[in-house]
Amino acid sequence: KSQKEWFDPTLPGIKPPQGHLHLVTQAIEDIANIFSRIGFTRARYPEVDWDYFAFEALNMPADHPARDEWETLFVEQEANAKMGKVVLTPHTSNGQVREMLRVDSKPPIRMINIAKCYRRQQDITHAIMFHQFEGLVIDKGITISHLKGTLDYFVKEFYGPDRETRLRPFHFQFTEPSFEVDINCAVCLGKGEVKGVKCRTCK
Repeated sequence: KSQKEWFDPTLPGIKPPQGHLHLVTQAIEDIANIFSRIGFTRARYPEVDWDYFAFEALNMPADHPARDEWETLFVEQEANAKMGKVVLTPHTSNGQVREMLRVDSKPPIRMINIAKCYRRQQDITHAIMFHQFEGLVIDKGITISHLKGTLDYFVKEFYGPDRETRLRPFHFQFTEPSFEVDINCAVCLGKGEVKGVKCRTCK
């Protein structure tokens, strides 16, 4: 055979490409890095926790609808006399309680918690498990302006410099004041049209 056809079967194989991080993992790292640049520390707390941290310490009374077994996933385990039942956390707010206990509620606190949450409502657009992140800031002189500035900074860093936020007053039972946060459309940037054609994304 000619030199061109020669092949050494003992040569190591060609390694396949390694791929990349899962998109959720990548998003979590990006979000944590953005908030770290403005002084937040990422904390991680249990995703299987006591009723006390998920509800009681957040002032959700025993007859609150969220504590119904049709809304929350309870773990089959003997209840604790003080802490109550064990639940799959329906939100990340148990982390706020645990963080304040950890630092004895001494400000300043700048914490971000990114974790899985579990709720029994599921349909074609909602899964029984989803990711949620929230921040906690406790310090002297903190105002809604700080919240607005933090949200604006995050949105521009995560979604792009042309994105903007809007706070809309909204009623949530256990927080006051409360807001819904809107972000302008990624396609038309809130103009309502693209090259004279009505935006089909935000309509």
